[in-house]
Amino acid sequence: MADTRNADLTFGGTDYLVYYAPANTAPPAAFGDPASGWLNLGWTTTEGGLFKMEEETKDVEAAGSLEPIRTLLTKSTKTTQVTFLEALNPAVRSLYDNVPLASLEPTTDVASYDLPDKAVDLRYAFIFDSMDGNKRLRYYMPNGKVSERGDEQSQTSDVVPVQMTFKFYKGATAAAVKKFIKFGGTDVSGFFA
Repeated sequence: MADTRNADLTFGGTDYLVYYAPANTAPPAAFGDPASGWLNLGWTTTEGGLFKMEEETKDVEAAGSLEPIRTLLTKSTKTTQVTFLEALNPAVRSLYDNVPLASLEPTTDVASYDLPDKAVDLRYAFIFDSMDGNKRLRYYMPNGKVSERGDEQSQTSDVVPVQMTFKFYKGATAAAVKKFIKFGGTDVSGFFA
């Protein structure tokens, strides 16, 4: 068996970008810049994003067997958690406050809007880009929403972080999550020989 270890296949995200658009907006060509209609959510913390896949299963027990005879996959959830640094970015505020972006358009330098009394199911398409030199990782989610929001605390020792967890659902014509990998010229042919 060939040794396929290659230090060029390590990945250390040096930048992290998040975009959103109306739900089911098609993604740009692989690693192309998002076109008009996609909004950038600004600076994030150096931790970037935390992508998680959680699965729940149920074992089926039967007489005559000490082991389960079958395991059913009952739930598969995909989420990403990001902490944004631009607390006044209108796109970030609209997602965090669960209001349409148009609600934040200022009149004479001031925006004023009511926070919803009960949760509104606002859905969007998302792109999460991470870069390491010429190497890239991109997650495209056609149908997602903010499912959890961190605490908001104004403080004098640091900027106000805005933490959100995004949950993803199957799109109109696409899976809940599509992943793109750009190897940046690194030879990976040994994996497919």
